[in-house]
Amino acid sequence: MIELIPGIYQIDLPAPVPGSQLIDVNAYLIRGDGKWMLVDTGWNTRYTFSILQSRLNQIGVRLQDITLVVITHFHPDHYGLVGKLKQVSPARVAMHQVEIDLINPRYLSMDQLLAETAATLRDHGVPEEELPLLQNASLEVRKYVAPLTPEIVLHGGETIAHGEFTFQIVWTPGHSPGHICLYEPNFKLLLSGDHVLPVIFPNVGMHPQSGPDPLGDYRRSLHLVEQLDVDLVLPAHEYVFTLMKRRVRELLEHLEQRREAILGVVRQGARTAYQVSSEIPWIVNGSVMPFSDLCPLDKRLAVMSSLAHLEPLSAQGFVEKTREDGSLLYRVPETS
Repeated sequence: MIELIPGIYQIDLPAPVPGSQLIDVNAYLIRGDGKWMLVDTGWNTRYTFSILQSRLNQIGVRLQDITLVVITHFHPDHYGLVGKLKQVSPARVAMHQVEIDLINPRYLSMDQLLAETAATLRDHGVPEEELPLLQNASLEVRKYVAPLTPEIVLHGGETIAHGEFTFQIVWTPGHSPGHICLYEPNFKLLLSGDHVLPVIFPNVGMHPQSGPDPLGDYRRSLHLVEQLDVDLVLPAHEYVFTLMKRRVRELLEHLEQRREAILGVVRQGARTAYQVSSEIPWIVNGSVMPFSDLCPLDKRLAVMSSLAHLEPLSAQGFVEKTREDGSLLYRVPETS
């Protein structure tokens, strides 16, 4: 537990499986007038819960003192423990409307989402023998989520006053369609969730819950936070950092480099999104890896990331899309 500035603490909450692809999460505890606000919760494990409780005890805070939990987005590492916290505290939970609408199909009634995921992967060239592994790749982390429906619905543009802090809710879709950041203009702070991280490039993929243009959403959201007056960024992973505008430019440059790499593959001939993914390197937790070395979940994320680039390229006329033998192929038009 680190007190970053008076009244705001960073809590490092561990991944449920040490040494796996799952990573630690930074939650943020914010002091109010005798009350406390928590941003993100970590995974739903006994160990994570005990670590959170221990960190609170270090500064004399009880779980019952947390009156508000704000979730930046509903991925398991950010939202997973919220149901358990709700059982032991009076906290009200706030989340963006888009994320709330996706909780049930993602975590409770999953059959339709799994079927839609399989159809998307099949359409885009995933071999039948690999399809079940990629389709079901995220089921393993479902056990680390205690889902509940938040009471406070956010849309972006709201203000949350808590003690001496006044946070503006900034809707930043892309990594997740209802992702939010919290901006404190008086202290020039941005709690950035997964939107802007100091080293990792957040995954942005097209899938059944992503919306029609997640990559376009992400670019627009990056430009939105780039306009904010921020001295210090408090991300949900890695470490606190400065020079946010420079990091935003690096993220935008990475997207352009990825776009060019994908176009370079398609210029060699018609490819499915799966084939494109298999021909370019991927960065996983800071390490560059070939597609063949990725675990099933990361392979699925890679295919959906490629698709997030290919679909706008198709819509803009840079590539054309056709269906052959049951799969969708992308190629550069002959007139280009």
